Amino acid sequence: MTGQVATEMPLDPEASQGFVEGVRGAVLRPGDQGYDDARAIWNGLIDRRPALIVQCTGAADVVDAVNFAREQNLLLSVKGGGHNVAGNAVNDGGLVIDLSQMRGVHVDPSTQTVRAQGGALWGDCDRETQLFGLAVPGGVVSTTGIAGLTLHGGVGHLRRKYGLSIDNLLSVEIVTADGQLRRASATENEDLYWAVRGAGSNFGVVTSFEFRLHKVGPNLLSGLIVFPFEQGRDVLAGYRDFCAGVPEELSVWAVLRKAPPLPFLPTEVHGRQVLVLALLYAGDPEEGRRLIEPLRHLGAPAGEAPSPAAPVTFRLPVAP
Repeated sequence: MTGQVATEMPLDPEASQGFVEGVRGAVLRPGDQGYDDARAIWNGLIDRRPALIVQCTGAADVVDAVNFAREQNLLLSVKGGGHNVAGNAVNDGGLVIDLSQMRGVHVDPSTQTVRAQGGALWGDCDRETQLFGLAVPGGVVSTTGIAGLTLHGGVGHLRRKYGLSIDNLLSVEIVTADGQLRRASATENEDLYWAVRGAGSNFGVVTSFEFRLHKVGPNLLSGLIVFPFEQGRDVLAGYRDFCAGVPEELSVWAVLRKAPPLPFLPTEVHGRQVLVLALLYAGDPEEGRRLIEPLRHLGAPAGEAPSPAAPVTFRLPVAP
């Protein structure tokens, strides 16, 4: 939930003191220890200085923060994982609801569902669900917040087999602009449930998400095949033809980027433009190895992980 107009009037000292004393989480102001760390996000080009950062510990703190921002006419933004490249998690002169202290994840294997707090990262969710050989279709970077990704759709490695994150979202607990904590699902506040599935974060602050789980893992074939940029035209043409006939269990991304200093790449490739095929097979790893073999021969790879003899990995992150 974000606003567009912030007041230039100073905060009411009495109201501010009452708010600070009422919430359980820390409230940080410019100059406080931890303030600069709390306002930092993934995109280092963003340098915004909110008047207050509220590090909420639960839904009650979120309710108080929303009410305070509304009453004081403060610009409001919400920080989950802080991965949004535009920097929507922070603002200048307003209030930031920081959910980074709310990262609890509870798995119910009997119903194959998981409930995760609004500040949880995909790595938090994967770690708990994989204890039971279960997974939610999430993102491709483990430090991405579940909130921002889910509320905007949620594209990940499991999308072809199990859909987007929003396709597996069963319910949310959400604090709306009037300061009310509501539950939204297919049978409760149905219009709000419809709105939060892909329409972004402006309908409220989601304090927890409930997802449907699927039998996935713990051992999956995942990795990267990196080709020199000069081979891109031929590799992409072969990639297009290859993907037309593969099963839904296999996901292959084509990424054009500069090569990071990955250990399986020769040093002379580092920093040069490359074409990366990032893959995951959500089935038997050995079957996946046989299936991806044609990809390795679309060109002359500069490097690959896993190599043909390498052990399988689960959810190898792909750097943005």
